[in-house]
Amino acid sequence: MSGFSRAGCCALAWSLLLIGSATAQPATDVGCTASPSAAGTQVWRCDNGITIVAENGARFELKDVNRDGHIDTVELSGKALLVEVPRKPGGNPFKVLTPQAIAAVRGTKWAVDVAETKTSVFVANGRVGVTRRVARGRGAVLGPGEGVDVEASGPLTVKTWGQPRVDALMARLGQ
Repeated sequence: MSGFSRAGCCALAWSLLLIGSATAQPATDVGCTASPSAAGTQVWRCDNGITIVAENGARFELKDVNRDGHIDTVELSGKALLVEVPRKPGGNPFKVLTPQAIAAVRGTKWAVDVAETKTSVFVANGRVGVTRRVARGRGAVLGPGEGVDVEASGPLTVKTWGQPRVDALMARLGQ
């Protein structure tokens, strides 16, 4: 997918990409509505400007942790999500929680892919902080084109992802 090259990804302003599954808990209480897309994915549009594209079969829950009536967290347990989060000065960071990791930003585009024993996080645009869900060791900050695989142990090693890996992930999301 040439549109997600290092230069191309940065043109996609302030959005977020997550990998997960396509079954969400009801989100009416957090201001989001869902509709199917031609690519077989499901698109959630939220009243605070956040858009989430869910891979077919993704499992996740939309949450309003700070109880302001708007989504601010996604609990992702499988497959992929593409999330677009607008940048807001002084706003609370948007978080994606997986069994292995926490990824947080104020506005960007990134991917989170959940498998049985690891979570992979990829940044298309902006910067994303990644820590283990159970705090052990140092976290990592990823920039455009960078990714990290979070497993139960071992260091969080930031790497530049190759285009084939990025393309495969985006294809699952109809991109």
